[in-house]
Amino acid sequence: MFDAVPGAPLAAPAPVLALEEDERLLCVRYLLRAEPSPGLLPRLLQPLAKRDLVPDRFRAGLEGEAMRVEIAVTLPEGMVHLVAGNLRSVVGVGRLEVEHGRVAG
Repeated sequence: MFDAVPGAPLAAPAPVLALEEDERLLCVRYLLRAEPSPGLLPRLLQPLAKRDLVPDRFRAGLEGEAMRVEIAVTLPEGMVHLVAGNLRSVVGVGRLEVEHGRVAG
């Protein structure tokens, strides 16, 4: 783990998502199993990065001969299925589950 250097500027906070008037913000958790490969993890982050989303949590680990990955992110309801579709299309992804709940507020 790297520590911040005292006096060094910090990265700008993630931009606030512009929501449509009736659009809800959801906390979403994508759970997937995939074949392990060196480029798997960056390919799984790409669907978020191209939408200017930063995951709230990203965990990955080997379970037997498969990679288990959890990606938690807060995003507009209309993006949930788009991100899921992009994740399903990543080479090596065998299973994807999506869990979500509404953001309180």
